[in-house]
Amino acid sequence: MLVLVAPGQGAQTPGFLTPWLELPGAADRLAAWSDAIGLDLVHYGTKADADDIRDTAVAQPLLVAAGLLSAAALGQTAPGAVAGHSVGEFTAAVFAGVLDDTAALKLVRARGLAMADAAAIAPTGMSALLGGDPEVTVPHLEKLGLTPANVNGAGQIVAAGTLEQLAALEADKPEGVRRVVPLKVAGAFHTHHMAPAVAALEQAAQEVAPAEPAVAYVSNKDGQTVATGAEVLARLVGQVANPVRWDLCMETFQALGATALIEVCPGGTLTGIAKRALPGVATVALKTPDDLDAARTLVAEHTAV
Repeated sequence: MLVLVAPGQGAQTPGFLTPWLELPGAADRLAAWSDAIGLDLVHYGTKADADDIRDTAVAQPLLVAAGLLSAAALGQTAPGAVAGHSVGEFTAAVFAGVLDDTAALKLVRARGLAMADAAAIAPTGMSALLGGDPEVTVPHLEKLGLTPANVNGAGQIVAAGTLEQLAALEADKPEGVRRVVPLKVAGAFHTHHMAPAVAALEQAAQEVAPAEPAVAYVSNKDGQTVATGAEVLARLVGQVANPVRWDLCMETFQALGATALIEVCPGGTLTGIAKRALPGVATVALKTPDDLDAARTLVAEHTAV
């Protein structure tokens, strides 16, 4: 059984879409999406520097567009389940048939702008913890007033909160944690600091008419599959201010009988976690079009006929 997944913010790098735009129809598709959301995705995916694409309002639609573009190049996949990490959940909602391309990108554009506004209210951020036991780490973070905003599995946790709280974490690491690495993001995503963005996204979501999921859609909220399009949309809105439980998503992949996992562009992060947390599951990360043949082979070998 094949799982198709989409990465979240931080996976983007300068120029990462350049080779993809050489594929037939890709540049036209990206230009049409750019017009639809009022953001030059072609420029940001090919010529913008790291600082430009770190901007939350830019990074989020750019990542969703990249995932959709690479999935279109891959062709028919017939996955048994789909999921995305954070903003990648919007990409996954398109894979599941809940949202169409344009609706997803418009909603993500609204999400990115709202989260950027929320992040500007107070100086906040996120830091990845290397090493440690989650049972020890999580209570330690809560003691410092921090939120375990991403619980990614394979021992990987990302803490979020004020810069002062993150500085305290650096000075007082949980037992077993080797390093605390600040992430290049604009704020404390997936925490109560993003509450204003939830209200803005809720309003934007009223313009969307979701369809029912055609395949199993696995949610970041609790790793459960979601049965209706309305519930998928509601979770996309609320997840902005709630922790990402990618560890629980992977437990569900395992329970569903996953044998292979493909991560759409810009792939690498989620396949890296899967290699540690899902032994025996074959993986391919779509980084450039050179990875398409390996992904198609995986589709052929792990899709039920």
